[in-house]
Amino acid sequence: MWQFPSATRAQSSPQTGTIEFVARVTPASGRSEPALRQTFFLLRKSFADIRKEAEETEPKPQLDKFVDGLDISKELKAWIKRTHSTQLSGEEFRRLLKPDVVIEVTEFMNAYILDNSVNVDVGFPRPKYREKDKTANPERYERDRKAYLDQVRAYLKKNPNSTEGIEIHLAEIDPTPLWNRELETWRKRAHERSFELAQTSHLVAKTDTDLEGRGAFRAAPGTYWISTLEREAMAGEVRLTWDVPVLVQAGQVTRLELSNVNAVHHAR
Repeated sequence: MWQFPSATRAQSSPQTGTIEFVARVTPASGRSEPALRQTFFLLRKSFADIRKEAEETEPKPQLDKFVDGLDISKELKAWIKRTHSTQLSGEEFRRLLKPDVVIEVTEFMNAYILDNSVNVDVGFPRPKYREKDKTANPERYERDRKAYLDQVRAYLKKNPNSTEGIEIHLAEIDPTPLWNRELETWRKRAHERSFELAQTSHLVAKTDTDLEGRGAFRAAPGTYWISTLEREAMAGEVRLTWDVPVLVQAGQVTRLELSNVNAVHHAR
């Protein structure tokens, strides 16, 4: 373990303890480099937990409330709330498309019929009900329409893969981009709040490392976290952040190496 030279070692009093650390980053070349002029924060709480605290204090968008404001059928609203998914495309969406769901949800049924209407010559049912009967002969209209939907349901059960093109016709009403935008706005608020909390409510001290990646803190006895928040230390292609617990004991010096081993690795 590397140690500070005695001439530069921080002194602890009986009421406090000292943390001495060195931070180094090892790139793929294998030769470690000091994390020089890097700001480190001594926190009362891990930055990971501070992020969770920030997310809890920032009101998260409610899916049900979001769905209530959409201009879609009540059946589709109910389906989104029931499945907790806004996604109207992809494999997971198709997996949820049970025959009864396709028939029940107006948008799904219309998209399914539209996509499969070109297959009437190979077994897809033709509608027998006529729109003019909707007012002129509503009983006949409802009877014929129900019979048609039963035929569509039977075709779908026999041909489960016939839903594969349905999402093309749902793209314009897919609420996922809007919902993702709301979630991203919330994440940004929570992200900003986590930095604010880390540098105010939970901050004990901060320091910048020297040219050899060394730094020190003095604090009352207790458990703390040495963190760079999300400020990356870099060497070659390697980018690291730290959020490491450390125990401070009265009158004692705790020495710590920060390296690739106890860091969070980030992609370039």
